[in-house]
Amino acid sequence: MIARKLTGLPSTAPFPKGAVDTQMHMYLPGYPALPGGPGLPQDPLPDAAAYRQVMDWMGVDRVIITQGNAHQKDNGNLLACLDEMRDCAWGVAVIDGKTDDRQMAELSARRVVGARIMDLPGGALNLDHLEEVDARAHAAGWMMAVQFNGSDILTHLPRLMALKSRWVLDHHGKFFRGAAPDAPQVDAVLQLIDKGNCWFKFAGVYESSQQGWPFADIEGLSRRIAAHAPERIVWGTNWPHNGIARTEDYPDEIELAELVLDWLPEGARDRVLVSNPEELYRIPPV
Repeated sequence: MIARKLTGLPSTAPFPKGAVDTQMHMYLPGYPALPGGPGLPQDPLPDAAAYRQVMDWMGVDRVIITQGNAHQKDNGNLLACLDEMRDCAWGVAVIDGKTDDRQMAELSARRVVGARIMDLPGGALNLDHLEEVDARAHAAGWMMAVQFNGSDILTHLPRLMALKSRWVLDHHGKFFRGAAPDAPQVDAVLQLIDKGNCWFKFAGVYESSQQGWPFADIEGLSRRIAAHAPERIVWGTNWPHNGIARTEDYPDEIELAELVLDWLPEGARDRVLVSNPEELYRIPPV
């Protein structure tokens, strides 16, 4: 059992009204883990009641709930969570080329606004499905959340440049072999952003860093991308931090948020927390 930190000291720079957490997972009873993915998070189950405490602590008003890998292609838990959270939440689901128009319409009616690709162990759909998911998402007006080893981004660049949907590169790019701020891989991210439909997500920095707190190996590249296009950065908690196995390693949400948001250029913080996610996910403005 892990003791998740759900409250604490407030931020020294309060979040603006309408702040959006664009990266988190939530789990409700009755939805077991499926073959192919990881197991469910450690007990106690990180559910809506627990996350509402985090929202109150941080000053987060709205949330994007992302389909967890434990549930693979079954979006049942995600939809139940959206029903539980009601008007403050939207979802990123798992679909594929076989998801028909009726199913897409039903998901949209349940507040799903995006599709997930995760080309890492445990992911439900890898990059082999990129184009078919892009076609379905674009037709529905959805975005895509795309995650892979960013060190291989040059290999994937032509396919990524061809995407039609709005999409976000997850988790500070996950450059697992490291990337200096002036690396060709970071140049590629800027090229994708300049095309006009790509965003970059500040979330789960510890999943990308090879060094640990204060994640200096991720700071430089994140600062460069944010300085280049502050209008294309979004932020998320990555709650409930499923990769953290011990209570003593569990992050303080405010400390983690303040660290990475300090990498933004001056004056960009409010737009990163409010208007940028409104544009990417097409959620109503505050």
